[in-house]
Amino acid sequence: MPNLLRRNWPAKLDKSIKLGSRSTGYPVYCATTATKYLSAHIGNRGETAKLRRMIRISELTLQRGPLRLLENAELTLHPGHKVGLIGANGAGKSSLFALLRGQLHPDAGDCALPANWRIAHMRQEIDAPNQSAIDYVLDGDTHLRAIQQQLAKAEELHDGAELGRLHAELDSADAYTADARARKLLAGLGFLEEQMENQVNSFSGGWRMRLNLAQALMCPSDLLLLDEPTNHLDLDAILWLEGWLQNYAGTLLLISHDRDFLDAVVGHIVHVDQQKLTLYRGGYTAFERARAERIMQQQQAFEKQQAQRAHMEDFIRRFKAKASKAKQAQSRVKALERMEELSAAHFDSPFNFVFREADKVSSPLLDLDQATLGYSTEQAILSKVKLQLVPGARIALLGPNGAGKSTLIKSIMNDLPLLAGKLTCGENLVIGYFAQHQLDSLDPKASPLLHVQRIAPTEREQVLRDFLGGFDFRGKRCDEPVVNFSGGEKARLALALIAWGKPNLLLLDEPTNHLDLEMRQALSMALQDFSGALLLVSHDRHLIKSTVDDLYLVAEGRVQEFEGDLEDYSKWLSDYRLRQLQPSISSNEVSVDKTDKRAQRQAAAALRQQLAPLRKQADQLEKQLDTLHKKLTALETVLADNSLYEQAQKEQLKQHLSTQSELLQQQAQLEETWLNSLEELEALQSKLEANL
Repeated sequence: MPNLLRRNWPAKLDKSIKLGSRSTGYPVYCATTATKYLSAHIGNRGETAKLRRMIRISELTLQRGPLRLLENAELTLHPGHKVGLIGANGAGKSSLFALLRGQLHPDAGDCALPANWRIAHMRQEIDAPNQSAIDYVLDGDTHLRAIQQQLAKAEELHDGAELGRLHAELDSADAYTADARARKLLAGLGFLEEQMENQVNSFSGGWRMRLNLAQALMCPSDLLLLDEPTNHLDLDAILWLEGWLQNYAGTLLLISHDRDFLDAVVGHIVHVDQQKLTLYRGGYTAFERARAERIMQQQQAFEKQQAQRAHMEDFIRRFKAKASKAKQAQSRVKALERMEELSAAHFDSPFNFVFREADKVSSPLLDLDQATLGYSTEQAILSKVKLQLVPGARIALLGPNGAGKSTLIKSIMNDLPLLAGKLTCGENLVIGYFAQHQLDSLDPKASPLLHVQRIAPTEREQVLRDFLGGFDFRGKRCDEPVVNFSGGEKARLALALIAWGKPNLLLLDEPTNHLDLEMRQALSMALQDFSGALLLVSHDRHLIKSTVDDLYLVAEGRVQEFEGDLEDYSKWLSDYRLRQLQPSISSNEVSVDKTDKRAQRQAAAALRQQLAPLRKQADQLEKQLDTLHKKLTALETVLADNSLYEQAQKEQLKQHLSTQSELLQQQAQLEETWLNSLEELEALQSKLEANL
C-alpha cells in the first residue's frame, strides 16, 4: 500500500479481500471503505499538507524542581517516524512525554507539534476498576464515546435531525466494528475471550497495565506515546505488539529498555544524555555503533585539544618574560581563552557485578521425572515432564501465555507440589530464584545494606558496600529504606541478594522487568560468566540469545526441546495461533454432489483468470505510488532545510515547490486509478468466494 495511505490508514479497516501473496506484505482493503475513509479523514490537499507538519523542539530548557533535565535541546521529527527514546533513569524521558501532552511547559525555548494532532498515550493508573475489561478498552476511543453520549441525549430529547447526524458520525467513526477491534487488541495482548467481560479490579497489576496499553492502541491517534509498553508482557504479546506497531500509521514515540523490540519497531533513536537530545538513524543496534564512533571521535578531539593546550601553555610559560616573544605569548593567551573546552568522553556503566561462585556442586543438580504439574488433579497443566539440570546447563523456556512456564518453575521451587512423578534434588543444590512477587517481599523499612547484612551477618560492612556498588547502590543510597525505591531499584536489590547467595542453579522468571538497558547488559555479562545451571523465562530476546544454549517449548501440556531459534519460534507461534482459531470440522458434514463441485471449480478457475491481470495492474499502480511517495519524502526533507528560505535561494525554492505540486497531482491521479482497480478486484473476489 502506498505510504501516504499507510500513514493515515487505521487498523480498524479489517474487511480486506484476500488477493494471495503480495510483494508489499500489506493487505488490500475494500475500495469502497478505503474511499470513504480517505474522503472523511484526509479530505483536500490542505488537510494532507497538515499531516506533513513536524514535531519541532527548539532551544528547549526543561527543569523539574532543582534538576535541569534539558538545556538548549534541539529535535525535529517528521510525521510517520517511529522513534525510540532512550537514556538513563531520571534523564527526562517521561518528562518529555508530559511536555508533548501539554502537562508540562518549557522553562525556555519551544516545543511545537501540529495543533490538530490527536495524541494517545499509555496511562500508568486505572481509574475505572468496576468496568468490564472490554468497556475499559473501548473508552480509549474518546471520539466514539463522545458521539455515543450525544446520541443518548438526542434520544432522550427525541431530536430526529440530531439523531440522523449522529448516526452518520457513528458510521464515520466505525462504531459498528469497535467492539470487534477492542476484542482483537485484548486477544493479541493475551486475554482470553471469557476474561474480556471481567471487571478491571479482578486483574493483577501487570494485567491492568496490559489493559492500559490496549486502551492506548484503541484510541485513533496521529501521535502515540508509549512508556515501557513491554514491561508486563510475555514474549508472545511482545511479538504481537511489534507487528501492530510496525503497521501503525501515525508518529510513534517509544520509551523501552528492550533492544530487540526497539530494533524491530523504530527507525530512529533519540538519546537523552547530558541535557541534550541527539537523533540517530536506525534502531538500537545502529545507535550503539554510531554512539561508540561518536564517543571515540570525541575522545580523540579531546586528547588533541589537550595536547594543543599543553603546547600553548608551555610556550607562554617559556616566553612571556622575553620582550622579543611577549607579543606571540600574549596572542596564545588570547587563543587559549577563546578555545572551546571539550570534555573527555565517558561511556562507563554504573553496573559491574558477578554471581559469586558456589562452594560445592552436585551433578545432576535437579532431576524431574514423569511429572504432572498444576494446581490440582482437575487443573493439571503439564504432564510427563522430564527435565534434568546439570552444572553449565543453560535453558530458556518458550511457550504461549498460560502454557505453564511459571508453573514449571514454581514446581521446581516446591511452591507447587507435584501431582505425579518425582523431583530429585542434588545434595549441594543452592537455588537462586527471581520472580516479580519477590520484589514485594523486600522489607520496605530496611536499606539495601541491611538486606545484605541479614544474609551475611559476619561480613565486614565495607565488603558489602563494595558489592552493592556493583548494582549502583552507592553512598547514601545504600542506607535509604526500600519503601521509596523504584521498581528497577527493587529488582536490582533482589538480584544482588541472589548473587551474594552463591547459587549453583538460577531460576529467573522475567528478571528484566523494570531494568534499564545498562543493567540488562550487565546482567547478560554476569550470566555469561556464571558457571552453574540457568533456567530462564524472559521476554528479552537479547538476554535469551546472549545467555542460553538450549530452548525448551512449553505448550499443549508438554515440555520438550525446541529445534530452532527465536525466529523459528515466532513462526511456530503464528501457526499455533492459526490452529487455535481454526474451527473444528464436523465429521458428519453433508457431502456435496461431485458434479456441483466440478462446476464450482470450473467457475472459480474462470474468475481467477480474470483476477490475474487486475491484480497485476493493482500491483504496478501500488509500486508507482510507492516511488512517488519516496520522491515526495526526499523533497520534504529538502524543504525542511531552513537555509532554503533565504532570499538567495528564492528561485531554487520555487522550483522545489513546483516539483512538489506536480508530484502531488500525479499521486492523486494514481490513487484514484488504484482505488478503482481495487473496486473491480473486490467485485470479482466476491463472485469467486460465492462459487467456492
